[in-house]
Amino acid sequence: MEGDVEMATAEGGTTVELDDMKKRLKEMDNEASSALREMQAKVEQEMGGAQDLTAAAASQTNKEEVDRRSVFVGNVDYACTPEEVQQHFQSCGTVNRVTIRTNKYGQPKGYAYVEFLETEAVEQALLLNESELHGRQLKISAKRTNVPGMKQFRPRPSNPYMGFRSRTPFMAAAPFIFSPYGYGKVPRFRAPMRYSPYF
Repeated sequence: MEGDVEMATAEGGTTVELDDMKKRLKEMDNEASSALREMQAKVEQEMGGAQDLTAAAASQTNKEEVDRRSVFVGNVDYACTPEEVQQHFQSCGTVNRVTIRTNKYGQPKGYAYVEFLETEAVEQALLLNESELHGRQLKISAKRTNVPGMKQFRPRPSNPYMGFRSRTPFMAAAPFIFSPYGYGKVPRFRAPMRYSPYF
C-alpha cells in the first residue's frame, strides 16, 4: 500500500510538471507565432518597396522603348498644328503621336516630338532633316532618353574683359571723420588701367 501511495504522489508530481511544460510550450508557441507575424509584415513591406522599384524599372524600360521610336523636331513654326507635323512625317511610317511642347501660357516653344509605331520609321524620319515645313528648315534628330536625377552641368563662360578681382562699391566715410576733401566732397578714383601696347 505504501508503494501505491508513493506511485500516486509520483504520478501527481509528473502531472503537475506536464501541465507546467504544456503551459510553457503554449507560451513559446504564441511567442513564435507573433514573431512570425512580425517577420511576415517586414517581408511584405520590403516586397512592397521592391514592387515599387520593379514598377519604376518597368516604366523606365517602357519609356526607353518609346524613345527609340521617337524623333525630336526642332525649328517648328509657331503656327504649325500637330496634324500638319503628322502629315509631314506620314511618308516615314505610321505616326502614333505628335507632341508640340508649349510654355506655361500655352504658347508653342518651337519644337515637337513625333512618336512612330515602328522603330524603322525613325531612320526614315532622320532622312527628312533640313526639310521645309511652313517655310522653316526642320532640325530632326533621334530622341534621347532622359536619365532621372542627372542634370547637365554647364559652367558659366568667363568674360575675358572683366578683371579677376570683384568690383566693390565705394564706401563713403562717415561725416564725423575728418576728410581731407572737405564736407560733402567725394574723392574720385580712376578706373584701373588696362594694359595697352600702343602707349
